[in-house]
Amino acid sequence: MKSDRSLNPQLTTSTLQCPELLAPAGSWDCAKAAVENGADAIYFGLDRFNARMRAQNFTEADLPELMAFLHLRGVKGYVTVNTLIFPQELPEVEQYLRSIIAAGVDAVIVQDVGICRLIRHLSPDFPIHASTQMTITSAAGVEFAQSLGCQLVVLARECSLKEINKIRQQMRQKEASLPLEVFVHGALCVAYSGQCLTSEALGGRSANRGECAQACRMPYELIADGEVINLGDRKYLLSPQDLAGLEVLPDLVKSGVTSLKIEGRLKTPEYVANVTRVYRQALDRVMEELTANTPKARKPSHSAEEQYNLEMAFSRGIYTGWFGGINNQELVHARFGKKRGVYLGEVTRIRNEQVTITLEAPVKAGDGIVFDSGHPEAKEEGGRVYAVVQKGKEAVLTFGRNDLNFRRVHIGDRVWKTSDPELDKQLRQSFAGDNPQFQRPIDLEVYGEVDQPLTAIARDGQGHVVQVDSTIPLVEAHTKPLTTERLQEQLGRLGNTPFCLGKLTNHLNGGLILPVSELNRMRRELVTQLEELRRQPKRWELNDRASLQDLLPKSSPKSPTSPSLIVLVRNLKQLQASLQAGIQTLYCEFEDPRFYREAVQMVRQGEQGEISNAQCPMPHAPCPTIWVAPPRITKPGENWILHQVRDSQADGYLLRNYDQLQFFAQDRCVGDFSLNVANALTADYFHQRYGLERLTASYDLNISQLEDLLHSCPPQWFEVTIHQHMPMFHMEHCVFCAFLSQGTDYTNCGRPCEQHEVKLRDRVGSEHVLKADVGCRNTVFNGTAQTGAEYVQRLIDLGLRHFRIEFVNETPAQVSKTIHCYSQLLRGEITGSQLWRELKLQNQLGVTRGPMGVSALR
Repeated sequence: MKSDRSLNPQLTTSTLQCPELLAPAGSWDCAKAAVENGADAIYFGLDRFNARMRAQNFTEADLPELMAFLHLRGVKGYVTVNTLIFPQELPEVEQYLRSIIAAGVDAVIVQDVGICRLIRHLSPDFPIHASTQMTITSAAGVEFAQSLGCQLVVLARECSLKEINKIRQQMRQKEASLPLEVFVHGALCVAYSGQCLTSEALGGRSANRGECAQACRMPYELIADGEVINLGDRKYLLSPQDLAGLEVLPDLVKSGVTSLKIEGRLKTPEYVANVTRVYRQALDRVMEELTANTPKARKPSHSAEEQYNLEMAFSRGIYTGWFGGINNQELVHARFGKKRGVYLGEVTRIRNEQVTITLEAPVKAGDGIVFDSGHPEAKEEGGRVYAVVQKGKEAVLTFGRNDLNFRRVHIGDRVWKTSDPELDKQLRQSFAGDNPQFQRPIDLEVYGEVDQPLTAIARDGQGHVVQVDSTIPLVEAHTKPLTTERLQEQLGRLGNTPFCLGKLTNHLNGGLILPVSELNRMRRELVTQLEELRRQPKRWELNDRASLQDLLPKSSPKSPTSPSLIVLVRNLKQLQASLQAGIQTLYCEFEDPRFYREAVQMVRQGEQGEISNAQCPMPHAPCPTIWVAPPRITKPGENWILHQVRDSQADGYLLRNYDQLQFFAQDRCVGDFSLNVANALTADYFHQRYGLERLTASYDLNISQLEDLLHSCPPQWFEVTIHQHMPMFHMEHCVFCAFLSQGTDYTNCGRPCEQHEVKLRDRVGSEHVLKADVGCRNTVFNGTAQTGAEYVQRLIDLGLRHFRIEFVNETPAQVSKTIHCYSQLLRGEITGSQLWRELKLQNQLGVTRGPMGVSALR
């Protein structure tokens, strides 16, 4: 695709910058597809520590060649190191990062807090981009990333345009700002990135380790108050449509975001070429419209061809996601969870091995189609079209002999075009061959006087400048002087180079001339020198004396205290049962924080005499402490929830996110699992910088990794959850609103979450509990509780003293029985195996696979 783009992202108006277009690359062909179709940057993973381990990926050995190719073409390259890092992996990661920095990579995209610290320790200037896996949804989150040394933040996909603008406004008010990046196109996770534990809980594969099993794309039944709700053909209750921000591009540009990111490192080169080209052309068009010298620029709209191309690239249905705010009726249509393509129409007649459909989109011979009978979980009928006869608004489709089983095609079936070989061929041609097809502008300045050399200076968009002087002096022209037009014609012949001519400024004095052959030589020399400059790797500062060991915390003696049991409850009845059992440390996570005040009063005063006696069973025994939990996500405008939580005047707070680290900075606090503490560098940062009394170890750690963590840090820093219903999906999508109401959000849904007990039944019959929080975000809890009881003694021997158990919907009797069993376990009266058999729990502590791919728990 040739380009004579006059709009350089760095040269637009001072108030309106063109965002970088960032494309995915899971392979060399994908990288070429992105470059030749106009990406400003690509992001890619290497063979370790990236969130798409199923992609083909690159190797460390590929980096020098890949970065030279990208930089020659004026494209940046970002490496993803966007997983959690386990303790024993830190030395390997240190060497890995040194290789990345030395190769001149433009930035790394990072999830793990400790890895941000390590990078900044190794290099003071190497750019770090905070991954969307860091779950940043607010100005406080951006400030947190900035404190780690990050130069850019990838916001959570759940942020609306209004919220993005609010974050930027709040950052400006604090006179602090980081560039923001947002996803503009691709698959939408239903759960907040970095907070999804579903693949672990159900399949032993960690999304925080690049092994997502896509459980959100599976069918589920909705059970309300014990009854299955008939939702017709809506079964894919957790599968969002794909994100397409094309129609809100003008608003994204005006919001001031720095980078627009296309999802898809598992996709084909044709997908990368297709989507990148659509957004490159649309973005250039938007910039032209917005910077036009008209009183009010016309709002650009995308074309039917662009819509078609995006749907053919990959589509589960496309939608603007959360950019326009929350609309629970639109985000998840729930009819399928896999690629469809372009909707062609419905089957109206089947006769003589021909299928007649109402035609909603073009179809031609060679296209691949599939018949959708409303059962996407089953094998579907489909094939390639052999011939098309159009009759008005209908089309008669013929297929190859024996290509279709017509008994499996029905009148009323929906028909989707899943393949367009002609489009695929065009896309492959866009990045075929070695000659550049997408060119980036260079600006030329020409100087000279009679009897002096002609001087040509070339500048590219990356700041490279080269100068070439003619070997022949300029002479007076009797005919055909070097006018600006002649110079443009001769110096603009840049075919088969990475460049096209942008602006040419002619500073020649008088009518002068130079042989065409010399102009050609100068042009070739300018290109050669620019190419050589571009290929040189970026030189980041790399401190050879810096070491991982400098950052590791010092060990400390084990605590002489006895192990203690912490209980997290989710309603007042569970709290009462826990008090009666004599629990000294209580956590509350209620759907409505207004009830925290009552919970605090119950703990401090007691409602009945027997509870008071249980609270303080000995005259001088300490009374129980109560800690309350704010919601896991905080967005702009939601600090009122945090005020409501603090109004309870609890003894302390269980912190889940960056806003809460700020808000509760003067209070007693414990960091919860959602902070993703998986190694000593992360633990040390939260403990030292924020003064947290304890940290909950990441749920991604299996027993051997947890032991490594306790060896590398003072064990008294931690608590470990040894009994829980794993919180699998945590999501902005409200299932209650979407499927138990006609409303779009909390303003018009009628609050079914307050009226019904809801579960989701998966394909194997397990029923998972669904809960909503005060921000209307939903959590799906694993229907089966799991225990790490068999490992408790090993953890005690390592110095761990704080063990947490959690309840979701257990009755007071079940709470009492469970607490009794775990109290016996901590006193050494029963073994973990006995407890497991007693409670009939799933025998599991962490659920992620170990670094060697074999879980230490199985």
